[in-house]
Amino acid sequence: MRYTAPQTAWEAEVPVRGDVAALATLLAEGGAVVLTGAGISTDSGIPDYRGPTSAQRRHAPMTYDAFVGDPVARHRYWARSHVGWPQIAGARPNDGHRAVASLQRAGLLHGVITQNVDGLHQKAGARDVVELHGALGRVVCLGCRVALGRARVQEDLASLNPDFDTRATEINPDGDAELPDAELDRFTMTGCPSCGDGPLKPDVVFFGESVPRPRVDHCFELVERARSLVVLGSSLTVMSGLRFVRAAARRDLPVAVVTAGPSRADDVAAVRLTEALGEVLPATLATLGLGERP
Repeated sequence: MRYTAPQTAWEAEVPVRGDVAALATLLAEGGAVVLTGAGISTDSGIPDYRGPTSAQRRHAPMTYDAFVGDPVARHRYWARSHVGWPQIAGARPNDGHRAVASLQRAGLLHGVITQNVDGLHQKAGARDVVELHGALGRVVCLGCRVALGRARVQEDLASLNPDFDTRATEINPDGDAELPDAELDRFTMTGCPSCGDGPLKPDVVFFGESVPRPRVDHCFELVERARSLVVLGSSLTVMSGLRFVRAAARRDLPVAVVTAGPSRADDVAAVRLTEALGEVLPATLATLGLGERP
């Protein structure tokens, strides 16, 4: 089955190679490593960074240096994140997440790596997912390094801010919400429940922060032992994910890319599709004779 993607200005320069049958043939070989980006979660109501559904945010994404070095920036991040978290926590897996879990259950995947921090692959039933950029559902103290569940922190914030409006009108890809400055200034932040005053940080990799080396090495090991690399919903604009495509190319592994708009792997992709993942992946499962499983 082959879909004809609408040729918008965003997609006009993207080279299309192969079709759903070609993607299914690649996956049928087994041993694929799947690398997912924000585009796989847009159907779950979480916007992406650079694609056609990206939010037109008023504030630049939080950087690591600003978060650790500027208490005011950190305070305002947590105010926005407190408002945005319920939408992330309430998001549900879509057909793309469920398809990846089905492929894994069928024994066709060697690994799943995600650049997303929303936890939706695990909610869909995928196992041993490498969260390259961490997870918003976890929090760490930068002082004593204690790890906390986000729900615990959210409860503490709610008790300190009973009158703080937590209805987000616009959510950003990294889970924070757009709020007027007047709202940010009346927000009260909680301290670490373990050491008392250490600053809390979501267990995610901010812009300008390095992915922990052991995590990177594990991803390289997965690619080293893979038979193919399948990129779903990522433009690979940052090196964080692109390096694994380059590693696959050096090994002459077949690479498939399914994402709207251009990607930095377009020159090496043997299969390159621009159709919506919510269409391509269920169609791929059907071609493989898998269908959706509960």
